[in-house]
Amino acid sequence: MTSKAFDPLEALRVLQANEVRFVIIGGFAGRVRGSSTVTNDLDLCYARDEENLDRLVAGLRELNAELRGAPAGLPFRLGAETLEAGSRFTFVTRAGNLDILGAPSGTNGFDELDRNAESIDLDGLTVRVASLNDLIRMKVAAGHPKDLIEAGILGALRDELDSSG
Repeated sequence: MTSKAFDPLEALRVLQANEVRFVIIGGFAGRVRGSSTVTNDLDLCYARDEENLDRLVAGLRELNAELRGAPAGLPFRLGAETLEAGSRFTFVTRAGNLDILGAPSGTNGFDELDRNAESIDLDGLTVRVASLNDLIRMKVAAGHPKDLIEAGILGALRDELDSSG
């Protein structure tokens, strides 16, 4: 599948309809929180219990998810056992690029991020979005130059929000 137009709300609608438990992380979460940085993928941290893995697989199938960047002909079976065996997957879907992480850098995974996340309304969808502090921590832990730059932007945003009350 070739890359599709980025439509994160479509992906979120499908995952919510399948009752998947997740927290939005990455660039899109930063954007929701007020960052001006543009992103072309949706990053999610997902709960790794068996029931949620089954729901996530159903949602990914509905989104026509295929591995992104994998060599042609690479055998890949989208199933709960596959997701359980790994923790980082990058997909191209009918709603654009979607990355799912079981335990993002610098975190212990879904439960930790969900405790600090906030429920935010996005065009009628109520979704869990990682806190600014957790987003910064993940960016710093990832350590890539672009992540460190974004950590600085998010830190400045946090400072501005804190000072404005």
